[in-house]
Amino acid sequence: MYIAISGNIGSGKTTLTQLLAHHYNWQARFEAVDYNPYLEDYYGNIARWSFNLEVYFLKERFKDLLAIAQSPTPIVQDRSIFEGVHIFTASNYESGALSSRDYQTYLDLFEQMMSVVKLPDLMIYLRADIPYLIRNIQQRGRDYERQMQLDYLARLNDKYEDFIRNKYPGPVLILDKAQYDFTNPTDMLKIYDRIDAALGTPSTLPL
Repeated sequence: MYIAISGNIGSGKTTLTQLLAHHYNWQARFEAVDYNPYLEDYYGNIARWSFNLEVYFLKERFKDLLAIAQSPTPIVQDRSIFEGVHIFTASNYESGALSSRDYQTYLDLFEQMMSVVKLPDLMIYLRADIPYLIRNIQQRGRDYERQMQLDYLARLNDKYEDFIRNKYPGPVLILDKAQYDFTNPTDMLKIYDRIDAALGTPSTLPL
């Protein structure tokens, strides 16, 4: 079983991944944010480093998918390969930070990768408004994230909504962060129940 957690920067993906891994005894896989050698440069000069950054992320996410396909235990993943393509890379292209040539090369590479991997059994989308994202980003205090502009986060939110509604072909569970607090046990029980229902699994049985 393969579960992917999607959502904008600061939406709570890592926290939910950890909570689900603990509750269901799933194996957690996390995005290589702190290990991407291009990330800090990217936020300082998006146009110069977009292609480098996105290809690195694509490579790492494809490695994850190959490992997930071989895993004997259920996997919950913090961010999927699809978001890198349809949200971040597409946003960079539309803003002019990525050339048509580089974008097409990236898409060709992605299509080749998708010929040997499968969709998640469930994608959980964390919907969050801009004030919530800003609060989370400020609280975790990553220096390179402090350079992000509000319009950038807003553009990503719009891309996420379009991706979930119109582009992603697999099953999706939407969790609105305005309705759920991950630190509240009652809210988490509601989330577990919704996940169990989406997967067709009774909530009293472990997955």
